[in-house]
Amino acid sequence: MNDTERLNRELGTGEVLWNLDDLYSGPDSEAFRQDCSRCEQEARAISESYRGRVKHLSAIELLELVTRLEGLESLIGRLATYAFLQFTTRVDNAAAGALQQKIHELADRCSGELVFFELEWNKVSKKQARQRLADDALTPYRHYLSSLRRYRPHQLKEVEEKLLIELRSVGRSSWNTLFDKIIGTMRFGERGRTEEEVLSDLYHADREVRRQAADDLTAGLKSQSHILTHIFNTLAADKMISDRLRRYPDWISARNLDNQVDDATVATLVDTVSGRYDLVARYYRLKAGLLGLDSLVDYDRYAPLPALPTISIDWESCRDIVLDSFTGFSPKLGDIAARFFDRRWIHAPLLAGKRGGAFAHPCTPDVHPYVLVNYAGTLRDVSTVAHELGHGVHQVLAAERGYYNSDTPLVLAETASVFAELLVFKAQLALLDSPEQRRAFICQKLESIFATVFRQVAMNRFEKLLHEGRRQRGELSSEELGECWLQTQQEMFGDSVELRDDYRIWWSYIPHFLSTPGYVYAYAFGELLVLALYNRYLQQGAPFIDAYLELLAAGGSATPVELLKGFAIDLDDPSFWNQGLQVIDGLLMEVEQG
Repeated sequence: MNDTERLNRELGTGEVLWNLDDLYSGPDSEAFRQDCSRCEQEARAISESYRGRVKHLSAIELLELVTRLEGLESLIGRLATYAFLQFTTRVDNAAAGALQQKIHELADRCSGELVFFELEWNKVSKKQARQRLADDALTPYRHYLSSLRRYRPHQLKEVEEKLLIELRSVGRSSWNTLFDKIIGTMRFGERGRTEEEVLSDLYHADREVRRQAADDLTAGLKSQSHILTHIFNTLAADKMISDRLRRYPDWISARNLDNQVDDATVATLVDTVSGRYDLVARYYRLKAGLLGLDSLVDYDRYAPLPALPTISIDWESCRDIVLDSFTGFSPKLGDIAARFFDRRWIHAPLLAGKRGGAFAHPCTPDVHPYVLVNYAGTLRDVSTVAHELGHGVHQVLAAERGYYNSDTPLVLAETASVFAELLVFKAQLALLDSPEQRRAFICQKLESIFATVFRQVAMNRFEKLLHEGRRQRGELSSEELGECWLQTQQEMFGDSVELRDDYRIWWSYIPHFLSTPGYVYAYAFGELLVLALYNRYLQQGAPFIDAYLELLAAGGSATPVELLKGFAIDLDDPSFWNQGLQVIDGLLMEVEQG
């Protein structure tokens, strides 16, 4: 039995494996094969029935078309979810990789048949579109159809759109799969450990263990830097070409349009957060003293304070902590979260070939979400489970809106997850009587907040340099990317943390930069939003809970501005973002005062 298997056994996670039978009994099952055939048949049938006719459709006919499109996309989503979930736990398995590629190609063929709809709908005149959308028959899809029209200025001709779709499965998605395979199959250090095991050691109390983990991670990443650098450059160039063809003015504009927020709103968020980097420097200077160190090095950032409880938390205890916290806020949330444990919607153990990190996949409204974590039994892992179950509960509630309207904009997608983390933090803090332990626990929470707010904004600044550099100077070397990384990270830490030269390669294992360019600011958006909302909860009590649940259940049925209207929030006002930053400042002052 190796170290990983022993840890899984001690924590009780060895059998915490998701049951994908709710999707399909297997890739060779009759249901899976039939659904693959149905997708292509229905895509062709829709195209033959409606192509060239969209502008002539009555409201009732348009409703019939959109309903069929939603049903087809939901079916494709079901197939894609199954293939993706199979692959994420076996990235080194050729059959799992081939299945995911097969479904990517199927989805792209269907998209090619259906691309006519969005193009034709967006060519409909503003007057005619308003008339159609005013009809009560289209009420369930009014926001969805209105939102599609925001892409009008960025659409290409149908033949061009079809070509881009045809190339997608061997383009962006294929490069992302390669990245997952490389990172998922890499082994670090003399003990040949996984990425998750090495990263976990960065939180170890022994400084030598942390240093060795950092060295192992650096050496592993450097061994693949030529491939990882090529992947980053290729996907940055792919985005550059797409943005140029679609006439997006800035590297972040497409992401902001998808998120249904203005460029100015995002700029306000980023500027406000980066304007308070002093909070980060204050904290890490303080932490050096608490650890008895003259100064911190990059591998010391997550070192636990001596008073921090270091117990290993088994899976059942984790379950109890999370469910008690959810239920204490809302029995409804607790009931939904319990389903993930009871019905095997979670994959928890550390396994060779399993993708690192954690996620909650919404799947489709007619099934249920699935959660993946790599559980190692730390307090931080309990927070991760709460975070992903927050996503999962959000996705269950929003599913009632249907496939199109349940898709929450990314800037609000972190709302439930961050709120869930905060609930668990408050519950755990209440159990600590020792002032030293409370202080250490607050420090750990501060570091989590810094990772969500300041680090994500710093990574947003790295992405800006990456994409603008690729566009202005051509292909970037690993050294140039490393310089961008060190620059943007050092701006955040100031003189409080020494970033060694080895640290310059650590940009290369972060998947968000590749799979969802521009995504990371959504974390900061969600954290600061939640800190402000949590304060309102403390002031309002039960009435807030009802409004909060309504927000989650609304999914993506309106724009973020419209969904937050009931909370009287102005996203373009720096003072709103400063409310959340003031909460962080308050926690830091509590630590500083001892």
